[in-house]
Amino acid sequence: MDTHIDLTDSLEKIPVKIFDTPLDGSVYVAKIIAKLIREKNAQGKMAVIGLATGSTPKTLYAELVRMHKEEGLSFKKVMTFNLDQYYPMEADNINSYHYFMRKNLFEKTDIDPKNYFLPDGMIPKDQIKKHAAEYEKKIEAAGGIDLQILGIGQNGHIGFNEPGSPFYSKTRLITLDNSTRMANSHEFGNLSEVPRMAITMGLSTIMKSRQVILMAWGEVKAPVIQKAVEGRPTEEVPASLLQHHDNVIFVLDQSAASELTRFKSPWLTGECEWTPKLVKKAVVGLATKLGKPVLNLTNHDYIEYGLSDLLVEKGDAYEVNLEVFYMLRDTITGWPGGKPNAVIPNHPERSKPFPKRVLIFSPHPDDDIISMGGTFMRLHDQGHDVHVAYQTSGNIAVTDEFVTRFLDFAVNFERIFDIDNTRSKKLFDQATRFLTEKKSSEKDSADIRNIKGLIRRCEARATCKYVGLSVDHIHFMNLPFYETGTIEKKPMGREDVDITVKLIREIKPHQIFCAGDLADPHGTHKVCLDIIMAAINEIKKAGDDFLKDTYVWLYKGAWQEWDIDEIEMAIPMSPGQVRKKRYGIFIHQSQKDSVPFQGTDEREFWQRAEERNANTADLYAKLGMTRYAAMEAFVRWRF
Repeated sequence: MDTHIDLTDSLEKIPVKIFDTPLDGSVYVAKIIAKLIREKNAQGKMAVIGLATGSTPKTLYAELVRMHKEEGLSFKKVMTFNLDQYYPMEADNINSYHYFMRKNLFEKTDIDPKNYFLPDGMIPKDQIKKHAAEYEKKIEAAGGIDLQILGIGQNGHIGFNEPGSPFYSKTRLITLDNSTRMANSHEFGNLSEVPRMAITMGLSTIMKSRQVILMAWGEVKAPVIQKAVEGRPTEEVPASLLQHHDNVIFVLDQSAASELTRFKSPWLTGECEWTPKLVKKAVVGLATKLGKPVLNLTNHDYIEYGLSDLLVEKGDAYEVNLEVFYMLRDTITGWPGGKPNAVIPNHPERSKPFPKRVLIFSPHPDDDIISMGGTFMRLHDQGHDVHVAYQTSGNIAVTDEFVTRFLDFAVNFERIFDIDNTRSKKLFDQATRFLTEKKSSEKDSADIRNIKGLIRRCEARATCKYVGLSVDHIHFMNLPFYETGTIEKKPMGREDVDITVKLIREIKPHQIFCAGDLADPHGTHKVCLDIIMAAINEIKKAGDDFLKDTYVWLYKGAWQEWDIDEIEMAIPMSPGQVRKKRYGIFIHQSQKDSVPFQGTDEREFWQRAEERNANTADLYAKLGMTRYAAMEAFVRWRF
């Protein structure tokens, strides 16, 4: 008789469903919605659904649209109520949730416009209380919400119920927390354009829903998911109050679930298999928590912090400490392409072949120098055949002011040198007129996008020359998914993968470096990585021999850094190398000082990179390794 009890989720106070990808999770939720609609309609009733906005539910709405078109899912007998709306905000503004819902769901299905409701973002302020009360009455008149879909903010807000919102709050006007405005600024261009207020359903309104599904994707949501699921229910983390709901489930991808104890510290939830990776994670975590070098940990430390099972498995703390110390030591190398004419069994990279063909993929035209500039330079200086591929134009991240500066230069250049170029003069006049008359919500014209792309291309080319690369080793891919002219990008497509497959086959690299930094709020890094992975898997299925000799290394740095227990290759940098990397980043003048869409981190990218690199080196030193000025870190993807 098997008496084993699975305690994996024993610390979780809310049921959690975890999927490999956001798409898988969205399909799961879409099926629940479809089942509800069909069951209610079969009873001759309307299905009443509460809807959320933002990046999280986009894949859900895309799947519902697919089900409508391909599987006949009808929305004729569906009534919807949205959680919130910015205030003040016109319904047709591209950042309005009215606009979002129409473009992502309503206009692509057969729902009756009379049956969907959102708070009015332009209601006079003295009528908001009455409007909010009427919104509540409409929900009650519909029989209440059958299923409420939620996202979650990084500070734990649901709807726009910010930390501190009362448990019994109803629909109302609220002031947005500054962290929320900063997190949402990537949708607007800059923080000043983000509204300071919003109308939102209250927590009690949400809690009255008969069923609640909260969806969350990505590492950036992981810390607050852990608090909401495993922490005590508190108004300071509004999502944690869902612990009081009788029928709630959190639907997460692997990244959003990564801070849950079952993943972060699985030894605390029951028996676990002590793989080398898990041993490293546990011991590094213990040493970091206690502020001790790894070799100084004692049996008492292990026992007191819940790791007695590891001692039973491995023996004395001395043996475990040594094992992890060697793991950490062996990740550090000054030879990112492998050390030639040397046999180092535990080195992260192979000695042969030498030199290696190296392909560095950069999602934007500066991610290469920001995230792995020291490694980039070292690979070139050590004689490897280095290529850089810029996956997108990065044109959306160039300010209009910067374009104006370049247009002024071009016009005066022709005037000073008496160059008569009627065609270019016409282009300059059109571009200048467009920028002068451009509205804040208006997307750039094709000409302006080309000019902005050219600015970033020139900066990227100058950076490569600074490192020492020849022009034929610089590749501008201009992947089509990016070229929408707006913050919102298209999903990866066939053409994106084809372009990438062609380049990889052309170079046949021994090493591929690409961005694994998925905290980019605009999602570009994630799409770029997905494209590379799809391309590699396609080449692998086709049986191309060269892939057998290819290592793929993932870097971070622009938006976050790898946890130290994850790092498989760490490249140390001297103070001089740090300065040289900084000067390389400075070449990207369009990204200096004031950058559009830089997320919640107000530091410039060179500052972020230096502080993260220095912090990685400091963490290694505190664990008992040699102290360096800075370190760039990589994790290997074993495809």
